[in-house]
Amino acid sequence: MSNHDSNPTNAYTVPSVSITTARTGASSKANELGMRAMQERAYAKRGEQYLLIKSPPASGKSRALMFIALDKLNNQGLQQAIVVVPERSIGGSFADEPLSRSGFYWDWHVAPQWNLCNAPGGDEPRAAKSKVDAVRQFLASSDKALVCTHATFRFAVEELGIAAFDNRLIAIDEFHHVSSNPDNVLGSQLGAFIARDKVHLVAMTGSYFRGDSEAVLGPADESRFETVTYTYYEQLNGYQWLKSLDIGYFFYTGPYVEAVTKVLDPALKTIVHIPNVNARESLKDKQREVDEIMHGLGEWKGVDPNTGFHLVATKDGRTLKVADLVDDSDPARRTRVLGALKDPAHKDSRDHVDVIIALGMAKEGFDWIWCEHALTIGYRSSLTEIVQIIGRATRDAKGKERSRFTNLIAEPTAEQSAVTEAVNDMLKAISASLLMEQVLAPRYEFTPKNAGAQEGFVYNGGEGYQEGGINVGVNEATGQYHVEINGLAKPETPEATRICKEDLNEVVTSFLQDKTALERGLFDKENTLPEELTQLRMGKIVRERYPELSESDQEAVRQHAIAAMNITQQAKLALAQIDAAGGGSAQGSTALLDGVRKFVNVRDLDIDLIDRINPFDAAYAVLAKAMDEKSLRQVQAAIAAKKVSIPEEEARELSKRALQFKNERGRLPDINSADAWEKRMAEGVAAFARYRAQAKAAQAQGGAANG
Repeated sequence: MSNHDSNPTNAYTVPSVSITTARTGASSKANELGMRAMQERAYAKRGEQYLLIKSPPASGKSRALMFIALDKLNNQGLQQAIVVVPERSIGGSFADEPLSRSGFYWDWHVAPQWNLCNAPGGDEPRAAKSKVDAVRQFLASSDKALVCTHATFRFAVEELGIAAFDNRLIAIDEFHHVSSNPDNVLGSQLGAFIARDKVHLVAMTGSYFRGDSEAVLGPADESRFETVTYTYYEQLNGYQWLKSLDIGYFFYTGPYVEAVTKVLDPALKTIVHIPNVNARESLKDKQREVDEIMHGLGEWKGVDPNTGFHLVATKDGRTLKVADLVDDSDPARRTRVLGALKDPAHKDSRDHVDVIIALGMAKEGFDWIWCEHALTIGYRSSLTEIVQIIGRATRDAKGKERSRFTNLIAEPTAEQSAVTEAVNDMLKAISASLLMEQVLAPRYEFTPKNAGAQEGFVYNGGEGYQEGGINVGVNEATGQYHVEINGLAKPETPEATRICKEDLNEVVTSFLQDKTALERGLFDKENTLPEELTQLRMGKIVRERYPELSESDQEAVRQHAIAAMNITQQAKLALAQIDAAGGGSAQGSTALLDGVRKFVNVRDLDIDLIDRINPFDAAYAVLAKAMDEKSLRQVQAAIAAKKVSIPEEEARELSKRALQFKNERGRLPDINSADAWEKRMAEGVAAFARYRAQAKAAQAQGGAANG
């Protein structure tokens, strides 16, 4: 069955989100000390003992750290700075920098013997022995800076002890590689450093998803960190060239190598990540996959002897230069290809290479500013990995106005025995795409109705704040939106306020990784009430994430998180409707803002209204267009069949909501009510009563047996 053209699914990419920005040039403009916007913001917090910098790939985190470290060494009395990176290839980002040339007070210098990423030998315990000795010698020396990998640092702390590092700065790059899991040694070592309280820590992450599904630090440790956040939106908005970023997925049937040519445009500078050999999409022969992708691009004409790049002639007469990073059968050839890609002489040459095909490489810390399309085949289990891959295409480069990320996903087909597995992968891919939308959307400042104009915001397109009216404010400097919501619960403690300001994406991440919420919200809409998702599932996630908060603070966080998600999704839906009605896609930097305004203006926003919206409405609208109808029905049937009676925990939560309902209305919810949510609460009360009766009976029986 090779005729995939008849299948509409293999016909086009569905963009799930497109962000368009203002190109202010701000993120690349330097101040009098030579700092870009993000570095300036981080440097302002240089006096903090514990600092967490959250900022996208390519925003200049390594240089921000140099500025902060030099101030700590020269003005704050710290002895030395140790920079810890996840893999040796990233060590290069911390090489010498003559910062004083751009106006800073000092230069960054790492003596060659202290850049352990360049030292021979890997990171396995045997080779690490000599590197641990090097760390010991460094600590005893008067030199100021050392760079090593996470692994080397871990071994050094195990051998030399926590106290050996007193009065030093420890900076951890790509912090999301760490987690608080006891098996993650570095995570528990950090806990010990914080408990001793004798070092300064700077943690940097380009991911926003800490340790993916595992926290990096416990809540008590985390609350000691001052956070500097520079959003994706600010970063892209401040670029000089890149104007829009499209993120989409493309469903295919049959072998992926046949579908790839439909989305791989040879005119775009592209990084293709082929699936891991254990993935469902893999053909289990990585070299054949690379050959077939090249064959899809054109006719192979040999290899350039200097660079090792393959030369492929396209139908329109061009010769593409293709770098193969998958083939590891000849180490010398691979080194030549990598060397050619990193050759500084070609850093600014757009025509040096056209397509890079990779498997595990070319993700974080890999710089190819001309990349316009990151094409990833198969589902990636780690959100951090997806953010890093997208980061490859979001570099700003002269003349590059648009870039895109496409995820090729196998569509579940009727003859597939592993429908469940295919559905799981598909759900995870959709979840990742929704999360990227949250990360790319501007941050919200939510307040109850009539809270008044907030400082730094311009209201209603410059017309000013209207008392009693519908107000949407924009802070041009930070790209934040101020939205008022009737009945919104306000956080009461500093910690809950911090979560509502800094951590909403973390909460939304947990929600979107909740399989039940995704399945029910996307594929069982007929049998799922929005409140089961917005109140019950989101409520449960907030309680589990922040058990130390009071119930009223937990509710405030829940409301803020669901508002952030639903407003972004509804804004997207409003834009899609304008588009479908032939109004043309809302273009320009205000596209998402137009959607937010459209959604907010139609109705006076209140929290009950937001709770009554299925957070997956917009995603479903995209899916229904992208998927073959037969496949869609099949997936819906598989998920509807899983519906079980109300589990005990859900019944308990429904009973709590019913009590709230009683306090507001003076009566309990009615099981025969026409309002579906009231009926559901009543069913929950009945189910909870049954669980309690069963527990009592079991207890009585146990008591009788013991008597």
